[in-house]
Amino acid sequence: MRPEFLFAGNIVLDFASAAPSVVKSIRQRDLLNTWLRLYAREQTAPAIWEYQPARLEEELSDLIYYTVDASMPTPRLTIQSEGTRISRAYGHTGKGVLLDDYIGPRLAPLVMPVYHECVARGLPADVDDIYGRIVAYERLLLPFQSDGKVCHIIASLKTFCEDGGFEIKNLMRGNDALPRPRLRAVIDHDLFHRTPGRIAPAELVEFADQQGSGVPTEIIELN
Repeated sequence: MRPEFLFAGNIVLDFASAAPSVVKSIRQRDLLNTWLRLYAREQTAPAIWEYQPARLEEELSDLIYYTVDASMPTPRLTIQSEGTRISRAYGHTGKGVLLDDYIGPRLAPLVMPVYHECVARGLPADVDDIYGRIVAYERLLLPFQSDGKVCHIIASLKTFCEDGGFEIKNLMRGNDALPRPRLRAVIDHDLFHRTPGRIAPAELVEFADQQGSGVPTEIIELN
């Protein structure tokens, strides 16, 4: 994967170039696949009102909706969700609060550049890191645009622990250790979703006639 680098203060953040398969969570892959089907029409981020994945209500506790103000040199993101599992990890809800104010100066240099990259590229971003007590934390960011500009982001946040259950309350506030990223990636190739068992448009299919000594073939293109 081709890395890209972004400086955040004295911290250098690297972003790998990745395919959708980089996302490990099955639920997040379902969310991403819905986004990809909309993206495939015009090769651009869809509008948020078009995004209606299956079983969305089941995922709401792990989703955070943001509005994006890109009128300034550095985009500003405002939290529009409340009552999510991640708000328990931070210890309080953040609806109506700027994201960088919500996470605070300690985490902002690590977190905000990922959102800024998502806004700038108009492509999904995925972050996999470990926080404190070996709790894995995967963040999938999906951008949505209007009038050619990214104006919304939906973040799917999944936490899990290989050792079993863990206490999520105040997880992000109660430990002095900063997250240790294992991967930051912009999903920027293989941006399509093919439903299993179906033939994609314009795919070449070859038929062979096994009768006789020769094996004549016919190639047709499906549109």
